[in-house]
Amino acid sequence: MSEISSRDAARDSANARDAARDNARDNAMSVAAISSERPESDDNVWTRRLVLFLRVMALLSILKGLYHWAQVTGFVGGEDKAFENQSMAWQASTIYFAVIELVAAVGLWLATPWGAVVWLTTVVSMAVIELMFPGIYGGSLAVVAVEAIMLAAYLALAWMAARERPP
Repeated sequence: MSEISSRDAARDSANARDAARDNARDNAMSVAAISSERPESDDNVWTRRLVLFLRVMALLSILKGLYHWAQVTGFVGGEDKAFENQSMAWQASTIYFAVIELVAAVGLWLATPWGAVVWLTTVVSMAVIELMFPGIYGGSLAVVAVEAIMLAAYLALAWMAARERPP
């Protein structure tokens, strides 16, 4: 009988130890689950910065697209700057940017590859129109500089985000 009681005592001791360990683990997991502090991870810092940049560019694209639609519909500008009184090149460019800026904004907000491509198309298109066709929007070098800065920022962030991910 002594052998059976010592086995029972050892089993009870092991069960008690396992129960205490399980209880401690469960308490730790439940505290971690309701904790308001999030563990900070530097794994994807550049990717998060790229997504933030894309969201800011999406908001800017929405504003630019709505401004172009306001020009088409006559909400901005006086009688002399009405859509109907502008050149055919100005009208075509304005409608092009009114549509493509809003499409780019959706893609940028969703952080999709096609959104970045459409946005890059708008950036390059605006720079080309300002540089090569100054009669359409006036040929402002300030607009070209801002577009170039945005393009450079995107390329730098995309490059840094790509370096974070292993091949």
